[in-house]
Amino acid sequence: MGNNGGQATVLVVDDEPALREIYATFLEEDYEVKIAEGGEAALSTMDDDVDVVLLDRRMPRMSGSEVLDRLRKRGYTVPVMMVTAVAPQEDIITMPFDDYLVKPIDREGLLAKIDILVSQAHLDRKSREFYQLASKRATLETQDSFDHTASAEYQQLVDRMEMLRSELNETLDDLIEEEPRAAFQSL
Repeated sequence: MGNNGGQATVLVVDDEPALREIYATFLEEDYEVKIAEGGEAALSTMDDDVDVVLLDRRMPRMSGSEVLDRLRKRGYTVPVMMVTAVAPQEDIITMPFDDYLVKPIDREGLLAKIDILVSQAHLDRKSREFYQLASKRATLETQDSFDHTASAEYQQLVDRMEMLRSELNETLDDLIEEEPRAAFQSL
């Protein structure tokens, strides 16, 4: 976590002042909060102390998608949650975010999602990718307008999830098998 005494830091990026203030109020009791008024401000505010980014998808001058791409190109792997009024469509499958929350949101739901993202920041790459894909799948499946049976990209997402699930299960099986051996050898 960031260098602020063990409390995780959340960067809130939204072009609407009222929403930035609401999110800060929701979060300030549990997290260190940084605020950015848009894409350029987010990129200049971002640093290694940030543990989670809440990112509005639709902003003037620089969209949340552009901000996300630039953060990833700069090497930031921090969990990013898109918080937006934009209903999710198939295009989210290829976006490198960790979670997607459609406005309006409530405090409890936001805190629960951030808690999960903070804990996932320490997971290995495969576990984190599995969660990202599961989040996208669940988000799309809640949309009545999305026909997952007709989407090749959606099927690729499901196939990748199954492959990751299998790999993660194998890793767990190997760890479970090694644990008793390691304990026995240490005697």
